[in-house]
Amino acid sequence: MNFTVGFKPLLGDAHSMDSLEKQLICPICLEMFSKPVVILPCQHNLCRKCANDVFQASNPLWQSRGSTTVSSGGRFRCPSCRHEVVLDRHGVYGLQRNLLVENIIDIYKQESSRPLNSKAEQHLMCEEHEDEKINIYCLSCEVPTCSLCKVFGAHKDCEVAPLPTIYKRQKDNSRRQKQLLNQRFEALCAVLEERKGELLQALALKQEEKLQRVRGLIRQYGDHLEASSKLVESAIQSMEEPQMALYLQQAKELINKVGTMSKVELGGRPEPGYESMEQFTVNVEHVAEMLRTIDFQPGASGEEEDEEVALDGEEGSAGPEEERLEASEGLH
Repeated sequence: MNFTVGFKPLLGDAHSMDSLEKQLICPICLEMFSKPVVILPCQHNLCRKCANDVFQASNPLWQSRGSTTVSSGGRFRCPSCRHEVVLDRHGVYGLQRNLLVENIIDIYKQESSRPLNSKAEQHLMCEEHEDEKINIYCLSCEVPTCSLCKVFGAHKDCEVAPLPTIYKRQKDNSRRQKQLLNQRFEALCAVLEERKGELLQALALKQEEKLQRVRGLIRQYGDHLEASSKLVESAIQSMEEPQMALYLQQAKELINKVGTMSKVELGGRPEPGYESMEQFTVNVEHVAEMLRTIDFQPGASGEEEDEEVALDGEEGSAGPEEERLEASEGLH
């Protein structure tokens, strides 16, 4: 089947194009997948560069391919489903490319560069002036409108700007916020992973400490038992000595050894419940409840958004005053 023809029905309108674009967005950079796209064992996709960034962040000591020494591999978690991805010594370069997604992206870019069909364009007509397209944005009322509404209609005293400029600014701002939100949750997950590792390490150290004590007591009691058995064996042999003088001489020495052995102080024994590790139980209910309260902060746009808008202006987009002048000149 011709691949391009097979996807034309899906790309026939703006809604389908937007739906398809959402499926082609990388969860890390929040941009469309860039070549080459790699497919993880959990069947999720990432840009190779983004996958490498996540991998390097999770394995800071792992050496890159250009280094003189290469580690035996590493691991990281899929940002979409948290599935653990284990890599070989080739790292991210050992992952399989997703050629199907790359072909879909190429077709999407070709189709998106074409003008939308006439049915989609009809939705951009002004309600007040049926023959006029909605081509400007009223900054004062924060609504799209047409040129006649600006000259003769309800928006003649308002400030306006070109519709594509406002669309691009708001869409880019949404992507930036999505990227920022994703980064903050990734950082939160990293903190949880780090804390889990610390607690597991503390648990392992306490377990090893208890095992070492028990093993020491086993060795100590074993040595004492072995020495006592040898002493009993010597006493039995002495009882069979026929010569009286030699018997009495050995008996005195044997009595001294028994007295010394009876005074040996052992290291005691573990107290009842020594094997219990219940003190390492973690209560995360209050933390989970706190995490459920995470929400957007109203009015927290602050300086960050101001800086972003300023940067947009520096990159070539016109400011509100320039946009208003350009729109006004285009109306006359």
